[in-house]
Amino acid sequence: MSETNKLQDMIGYGEFKNKKSFGRALLAEFLGTAVLVLIGCGSCIKGWDKDYSPTIVQIALAFGVTVGTVVQFIGHVSGGHINPAITVAFLITRKISIFRAILYIVVQCLGATVGASVLKGVTPFKQQGELGATLIHDDLSAVQGFAVELLITFVLVFTVFSCCDTNRQNVKGSTPLAIGLAVATCHMFAIKYTGSSMNSARSFGPAVMTNVWLHHWVYWTGPILGGIIAGLLYEHIFAASAPPNDELDNVETAELK
Repeated sequence: MSETNKLQDMIGYGEFKNKKSFGRALLAEFLGTAVLVLIGCGSCIKGWDKDYSPTIVQIALAFGVTVGTVVQFIGHVSGGHINPAITVAFLITRKISIFRAILYIVVQCLGATVGASVLKGVTPFKQQGELGATLIHDDLSAVQGFAVELLITFVLVFTVFSCCDTNRQNVKGSTPLAIGLAVATCHMFAIKYTGSSMNSARSFGPAVMTNVWLHHWVYWTGPILGGIIAGLLYEHIFAASAPPNDELDNVETAELK
């Protein structure tokens, strides 16, 4: 491949050749992120009954199961990123083009905002509160919050790259389930620390609808940097080696049978 073709692929010139497929991918990312914010942040709503407050396990499962569900129903269309941190990690490791990455992040943020607006519209005013907006605990500094978001997003993106490694022959389970469990696990740890965003778009949508922007930079820099580190580390150190040709032949033969 010539240098010109490589540059065109990196920028995303080829995206224009199949506008219908690319449009479907953008719509999938928009819809998936909207669903994530609607259901995930909806699980954070308080005050339905006297002294009612959602539990950490309840919120963690709502986000984890929703992510797994969304990845299941749009993964074949767009890859099921629904998260700028994952999109940037795929961009840095040259799995997607610059053009696709930029538009993915734009529609993810739009989807999150629409999801938060729908949640606000269907929730009684007394219960709306902050609509699941992510906030750093009062006893933590912004730097500590940044570190927590970096770490939990690292776990998520590392899981995504591991599950998407086509050279691995030992993964027999469900990729969407594995990713959803990573989200749920990190939520159980980090909800009290930062609200456990690990997704800049997920934090952006409720912030727009409630005007809660305190330490919002943490929810962009932490997840995106954590995603970049995880993507590069997996690609250059932990990625599985391609199986020998004879093993490939055996796998193909078994599949044919």
